[in-house]
Amino acid sequence: MRLILIAVTLLCLTACRATFFASINATQSGEGVIAHDGLVYDPTHHLALDVYAPAHAEHAPVVVYFFGGDWQEGKRQWNRWMGEALAKQGVVAVVPDYRLWPTVGMAGFLTDAANAVRWAHDHAAEFGGAPNNLFLMGHSSGGHVAAMLATDRQWLAKVDMQPRDLSGWIGVAGTYDFLPIDDDADYVGMFGTTREQQVASQPVNFVTPGAPPALLLQGEDDTEVFPAEAISMASRYDDVGEPAELRLYPGVGHEALLLAFGPMKQRASVLADTIDFIHRYPGH
Repeated sequence: MRLILIAVTLLCLTACRATFFASINATQSGEGVIAHDGLVYDPTHHLALDVYAPAHAEHAPVVVYFFGGDWQEGKRQWNRWMGEALAKQGVVAVVPDYRLWPTVGMAGFLTDAANAVRWAHDHAAEFGGAPNNLFLMGHSSGGHVAAMLATDRQWLAKVDMQPRDLSGWIGVAGTYDFLPIDDDADYVGMFGTTREQQVASQPVNFVTPGAPPALLLQGEDDTEVFPAEAISMASRYDDVGEPAELRLYPGVGHEALLLAFGPMKQRASVLADTIDFIHRYPGH
């Protein structure tokens, strides 16, 4: 019955994402996880985050997870299941809200994301996390957010951090190399009208020596974010001699890759691959 519910809900994902994620949250167990909900990290913009910590965590790796939704929709509460999935593997997971289009463009949501990372770094020890073992992670447009912070130094510099302060980052069907931007008014509004502005929105253009290690998870059957983007990012990492691990999963699409962290674990080994990556880059 649960698999039927998931399959039916997938059909209406775009129209009813809140209901979809609520159904996942309802089927997942938070046993062994301590949740801290609604912690304000930016009172000016009324932005909060949730922290999911393993019971009795000590010096655990920390992951800041940015949800996807085409930079236009999503709420941290929808992603409780992801926070719990990571926490059950010994990770302190931080899931922030950030402002979305059309309230803000790229500079706005990346500034919010950087503030959330600064908060996670400063408060990690309060939840049993290690501030010197910090990873970023995101799905789809959230993968773009994670990648931009990990590669373009200007965003973390706003909060007195640098990409080298990160142990690594994980992209889950992330968008890294999606030019040209067509005439869609939303994307032009988010990323700019000029060629220079749009080039500056592409994480692949900011990979330089010293970039933090990357894990790029990608479904081969993804028709929303094509595998070419992850392949391009991996190639760019290779060009500068930094480690990027590309994992391509046959027969897996865009949302199925995300759900493989939770209710569709049998589709791909994404959770195990993520935890293995985190353990191999244990911080500074």
